[in-house]
Amino acid sequence: MSDDVGTESVIIRDVPDDHRYVIEVDGEVAGLAVYHLRGGRHFFVHTEVSPDYSGRGLGQQLVRFALDDVRSQQGVVVPICPFFAAYIRRHPEYEDLVDRQIMERIEKSRHDQEES
Repeated sequence: MSDDVGTESVIIRDVPDDHRYVIEVDGEVAGLAVYHLRGGRHFFVHTEVSPDYSGRGLGQQLVRFALDDVRSQQGVVVPICPFFAAYIRRHPEYEDLVDRQIMERIEKSRHDQEES
């Protein structure tokens, strides 16, 4: 995906060999979303945007692109990363991509660890 923000060129792409989506502004990596692909599921584990680029909505663009890409592959996501999880909560049109069974197991495991 290529987009122009003002005079800046924004490109978002999947880099499968590195298990991440990256967002570039004028050729510089501005952020990334790390995932692990297991059993046809994209486990999104970390998202970050460089402080130099914060406040521009690049993180949201990155997450939206990644989710749309997974949808185009008829894939499923497991949003372990809090930023991904929050984005999906705010955009229910992506809820159908979430593997609810896996998320429930993760939540139960977290709860069990907190109690021990």
